[in-house]
Amino acid sequence: MTSTVPFRIGLLRLTDAAPLIAARELGYFADEEIEVTLSIEPSWANVADKLAYGLLDGAMLLPPLALALGLGLSGGGGPEAIVVPSALSLNGNSVTLAEHWAGVILGDEQAIPAIEAGRRFGALIGARGKKPVLAVVHTFSSHNLLLRYWLAASGIDPMREVVFTVVPPAETADALAAGRIDGFCAGAPWGEVAARAGSGRTVATSRAIWSHGVEKLFAVRRRIAEDDPARLKRVLRALLRAAVYCDEPGNAAGLARLLAEPWYLGLPADVILTSLPGAAARGLGGASNADVSVFHANAATFPWPSQATWFLREMQRWGYLAADCDPAAVAAIFRPDLYADAARSLGLPVPLAASKSEGAHASEWLLPAEPEPIAMAPDCFMDGAVFTP
Repeated sequence: MTSTVPFRIGLLRLTDAAPLIAARELGYFADEEIEVTLSIEPSWANVADKLAYGLLDGAMLLPPLALALGLGLSGGGGPEAIVVPSALSLNGNSVTLAEHWAGVILGDEQAIPAIEAGRRFGALIGARGKKPVLAVVHTFSSHNLLLRYWLAASGIDPMREVVFTVVPPAETADALAAGRIDGFCAGAPWGEVAARAGSGRTVATSRAIWSHGVEKLFAVRRRIAEDDPARLKRVLRALLRAAVYCDEPGNAAGLARLLAEPWYLGLPADVILTSLPGAAARGLGGASNADVSVFHANAATFPWPSQATWFLREMQRWGYLAADCDPAAVAAIFRPDLYADAARSLGLPVPLAASKSEGAHASEWLLPAEPEPIAMAPDCFMDGAVFTP
């Protein structure tokens, strides 16, 4: 029987909110007899606060922000605040610099290797003697950590040679155009929006920094998982079905029109198309300034505790966590068991282990899973590093 109390889910105006929007608009939640209210939030800080204080039941969330909530570092959370039963997407971010930086770095080239772009950026910083102001969407964001990774791997000291500021995703392109920032790292399609406005260009993508790294999660309040696991399972089933739909390139045009509605992203559908699966086949891959999201392939929806450990290590690296923090204890908010129950009920393959290395695969490979292995794409880091939890 359909619950009379809506399941409240928070999201931002980003391409990788697609599974949540599709599940609502295409009837997947209704199929599971779940009434869902989608709440469009202005910033990640709003999402964190509302989730921590019970104004939302679930939300799309950034991996470091989920971990910060679990540690009580953000949003008034704590160890009992949330669990992560599913991921929502891989890839999807762009490092976009103002034209007076990007034009020199890229010249007439549409794209260059991320590490080469970073080295040219470093040389330009040295030549100009000016610290560029770079925006990220939240302190505890994959954008912040990936941007720092890109800078450091390219020989730029993020602590000394640049200035960081926080700007909500939907405001990044306007901030760049107004000259308030020199660049940003944000999710799609805001890099494409900036490029079409002529204010900047993408010099690196999250795919180029960490190929097929997790980008967005689906988090819920822990009490939801403990008090009504059957209801949560139905929510997860709907989201998994939506992920399969969103990952099909043939559905991209219709999905873009859906996301383009003014109450969702409020942007032209052709802008959103640049960050949806199949962009390269549509002739958008080389020239796009928005990284393409992955919603289902490559075990995209599986909540890897080992990936949580990677983010925790990076948070420690840049001084956001104490060195003696226990990664295993914090990563336990990632719940593959909840995911597996929902996925198996749909006949979807489930990885046999909750841990995997990152950066060890330069070509396609097979991930052991039941009832069948999962085809996986490369997972390389830009500097060739390998992370084994």
